[in-house]
Formats: sequence, C-alpha cells, structure tokens
Amino acid sequence: YAAATHVPLIKSPSLRVPRPVELPQDIHPLPDSVTAYFVYPFTLEPHILTVESSRRTTMMAHAARREALLRARDDEKERKRREALRRIAPGFEPTGSVLVPTRTGSFQRTDSAPVSSLPVESTHQRTRSVMDDLVDQLAAMDSSAGTSNPTS
Repeated sequence: YAAATHVPLIKSPSLRVPRPVELPQDIHPLPDSVTAYFVYPFTLEPHILTVESSRRTTMMAHAARREALLRARDDEKERKRREALRRIAPGFEPTGSVLVPTRTGSFQRTDSAPVSSLPVESTHQRTRSVMDDLVDQLAAMDSSAGTSNPTS
C-alpha cells in the first residue's frame, strides 16, 4: 500500500461534490422511550374480528358453491359422454364388465353343413360360442362375395 500513496488522483469533470445537507431548525430528536407512540385502541378488536369471521364464512360459502358447480359440470360432461357411447353401443358401461352381444331375433344359417352333422358325443354336446357364430357369418359373407364378384 505504500506505493499507492504516491499515485496522483485525477478528478473527473463529470463528477461533482454534493452540497451538504441542511437540517431544519424545528427538528427534534427521538425521545429516550418510544412506548408513548405505541398506543393501540383495543376497542376496535371485536369489530375487526366479527368482520373477519363473516368474511371467512362468505368466502367458504362461495368456494363450496363453486366446487358444487364444477362437480355438476363434470358430472354433466360424463353423463353426455356415456349417453354418446350408449348410442353407439347400447348397454355399454365404461366401468362395468365386458359387453357381450345377445341375439334379438331368429338367426338363419347360410352355410351348407347343418348343425346335426357335427360329431356329437352322447355325454357332452358342444355349445356354440359367440366367436363361432361370428366366424361362420364372416365365412358366409366371404363365400357370397366370392360367387357374386368373379373378378376378385
């Protein structure tokens, strides 16, 4: 630091020394005790508490009404979605079990082999499943499409 004492300092022309602050004549210093300045009127306390409690109950009522409105809106959306799904697939329930088709009318067999020509055991008779019926219907559709359109 001894070498820095001999370095000349140059004052920038853009800088200036600020003027000294002048204190007003009527200023008085703080007192030794400031407790006299901390006076709180406790007469306002019950009024503030009742206003605050009524405000809280009003806000809770508004929040409950808003939650009920949102829940009703979500329920309505879910009901409309289920109705749209039921229009496409009657009886469909998203949270329910698997939807199984049921026969509504008499079914005419289109294949040439009658059911009685299937091998039948005396103790157990094979029941046809829904998938077997579907395969038979698709095969009948393929065979009828193949005979009506010879170019394919």
